[in-house]
Amino acid sequence: MDNFDPAAFAEYLSRQERKDLLRFLTCGSVDDGKSTLIGRLLYDTKLLFEDQLATLQKDSTKHGTVGEDIDFALLVDGLEAEREQGITIDVAYRFFATEKRKFIVADTPGHEQYTRNMATGASNADLAIILIDARKGVLTQTRRHSYIASLLGIRNVVLAINKIDLVDYSKDVFETILADYNSFSSDLAFETIQPIPMSARFGDNVTQRGDKLTWYDGPTLLEHLETVDVRSDQIERPLRFPVQWVNRPNLDFRGYSGTVASGTVSVGEELVVAASGRTSTVKSIVTYDGEKESAIAGEAVTVTLADEIDISRGDLLCDASQRPEVADQFSAHLIWMHDEPLVPGRSYQFKIGTKSVSGSVTDIKYNVDVNTFQHLAAKKVGLNEVSVVNLSFREPIAFDPYVDNPATGGFIVIDRLSNLTVGAGMIDFALRRAANIHWQAVDLDKQRRGEALGQRPAVIWLTGLSGAGKSTVSNLVEKRLFSMGKHTYLLDGDNVRHGLNRDLGFTEADRVENIRRVAETARLFVDAGLIVLCSFISPFRSERRMARDILDPGEFVEVFVDTPLHVAEKRDPKGLYKKARLGQIKNFTGIDSPYERPENPEITLAGATTSPEVLADQVVEYLRENGYI
Repeated sequence: MDNFDPAAFAEYLSRQERKDLLRFLTCGSVDDGKSTLIGRLLYDTKLLFEDQLATLQKDSTKHGTVGEDIDFALLVDGLEAEREQGITIDVAYRFFATEKRKFIVADTPGHEQYTRNMATGASNADLAIILIDARKGVLTQTRRHSYIASLLGIRNVVLAINKIDLVDYSKDVFETILADYNSFSSDLAFETIQPIPMSARFGDNVTQRGDKLTWYDGPTLLEHLETVDVRSDQIERPLRFPVQWVNRPNLDFRGYSGTVASGTVSVGEELVVAASGRTSTVKSIVTYDGEKESAIAGEAVTVTLADEIDISRGDLLCDASQRPEVADQFSAHLIWMHDEPLVPGRSYQFKIGTKSVSGSVTDIKYNVDVNTFQHLAAKKVGLNEVSVVNLSFREPIAFDPYVDNPATGGFIVIDRLSNLTVGAGMIDFALRRAANIHWQAVDLDKQRRGEALGQRPAVIWLTGLSGAGKSTVSNLVEKRLFSMGKHTYLLDGDNVRHGLNRDLGFTEADRVENIRRVAETARLFVDAGLIVLCSFISPFRSERRMARDILDPGEFVEVFVDTPLHVAEKRDPKGLYKKARLGQIKNFTGIDSPYERPENPEITLAGATTSPEVLADQVVEYLRENGYI
């Protein structure tokens, strides 16, 4: 400690902060040597402490797959299941640095069933290292991972032809594999492909040149990683600044915090709020270290404006002269990441940058065979599949096509009930620009129509199993309301399938569309000032949630007719349960299709133990107590 120089230490820290950061991932087929390559990089750049080396040597003896040598893959394969199988399952992230650059590397799994993990790693990467086993050449997973990397906007690729030592360092093998790869990747959107023959196990061409690869005159892997330019395009793109947080520490300060996604922002520059079109100029740019005159892509800052305009989290600030598009319907590529298939029409949450919006997939145009790039007709999207779909959002959003700006054209799909991320996508283009279609202004609204009718418009949504008593109760409720002079309309599950939904079957996708149409119809009746009674099994929570969300707060009253399956089946008024048990009816709720009980309904009716007349009275009393009648 006597030799400690505070000034030199401060200069060292400053130098580290100024280093550029490169995010890259390794991908390819199983056993191509991805983890070994990362372990070799960490070892050769002296990023390991003595205790880590000692542990690595010990683990190599116990779990290693390379005889007496150090198994560098064990530095990355941290999960016990991975060590036992010798494969990577999860995405493993590692940090290392050299004198020229800092790096974050993602080691992604090679198995096809973990393709979603590979897509996760690729979503934040600037460069991809595609590993190929020199003995095996270009494999199916090589094509799959290359396609997904291209789809997710990675434009710089290192083609690492690994294990070259196992083919006697053959130049002919290297050139044959390179020709095969170039042949199939010519249709992908890569800007640069740097081929490197290497042996990750022995370190040839990783950080040092190999004595047996004198025929290769290109860079080593580390030399290329230290010098490849992947940042200039982000800075050269138009300014996109997604607002993460409205910063109001006191009444005298109002700033908008976030990370500059692309371009440059400067004091005095005119900005526009993309969705609203309101403009102002930049008053100041504030950082933790004080104010600055400008900020570039990748920097986290707080921007203050000269004018007070309506801006909130999720808004996008842009260069006033280079605005993004604004739309609510899109064509997009979608990678599905969940065991349960995508259901068209089902409501999901879509997150684009800092903006969250409800929406659904309205049409599956085709699935993509990522091995041959063929377009395949499809009615669903399963785990790890890539599709081209149409999207519809509940409100317009500002965006750029993903090929122009990944930061404002990429999105994730979130299941609204489980809050799990179930998909990731890339917007290709708008199907309908929001600026072209507007709501027609009218002088009368639902509130005034309801007042004229002496009631508060609402949807009374009765859900439960077939035979639970929904239709009986809803019919009694309507008769009571009618006798009180109230204006109602009843939508019943069987009745709408004779007309509005006669083209729909009973698959999960058709059931979702059935409820979507009914909910939109009910909304129109509510707008007319009516009290709408909807009697539908509506077995899925997500669809009942969708129906609630398209209405204003307080306009959706969920009524759960809680009748157990054995009681409903005993009643079996239409003989449907009997047919379902005999296999004559498929996808029947309660038998071979699930019913998801409501979690927090406004009303729960004991359908098994109470008469329909009493249940109807309970619904009417709720409406009276809560001001609907």
